[in-house]
Amino acid sequence: MRVLAACEESQAVCKAFRALGHEAYSCDIEPCSGGHSEWHIRGNVLPLLNGGCTFHTMDGQKHTIPGDWDMILAFPPCTHLAASGARYFEQKRRDGRQQAAVEFFMQFVNADCPRVAIENPVGIMSTRYRKPDQIIQPWQFGHGETKATCLWLKGLPLLKPTNIVNGREARVWRMPPGPDRARQRSKTYPGIAAAMAEQWGGTA
Repeated sequence: MRVLAACEESQAVCKAFRALGHEAYSCDIEPCSGGHSEWHIRGNVLPLLNGGCTFHTMDGQKHTIPGDWDMILAFPPCTHLAASGARYFEQKRRDGRQQAAVEFFMQFVNADCPRVAIENPVGIMSTRYRKPDQIIQPWQFGHGETKATCLWLKGLPLLKPTNIVNGREARVWRMPPGPDRARQRSKTYPGIAAAMAEQWGGTA
């Protein structure tokens, strides 16, 4: 299965699918932090969405996807969409940042791909687009933390919890301010990435 993990520099989802034998690539405007430059496309993901594309991974190798991707898992930036930043929404609406973020999100909705999952926190896309198909929590997948995460799905079943645990706390929201705070907050939990790979991809 050819899988594109869009807007994913951590490579958590990409690596989970690769572990099961799939041809998965991560793509982000940032270099990858997951340690596999040979699977990471650094650049704008939009030209890749409808397949029929050629690209280079960060190790310099050339790859071609002759037809559609079999699956796209998208993690578009939530800075201008998440309810946690509502106090800044008026300014972001005025200067166009929020509308640009909405339009970027919708590119994944409209991608020519049979299986699509789009992940984002609770935010305005529930009204600007539609309510998510599912809201999951890290504590349903082996991580004792709370972080409500919305999933909009096309051609994919709801994700089933794999390991419900206690010790639930909102650790991710207590991170101190810093240059890497947003990136750390946006990383996909390994338990969730593994569930996506196992339930939506299976063994290749």
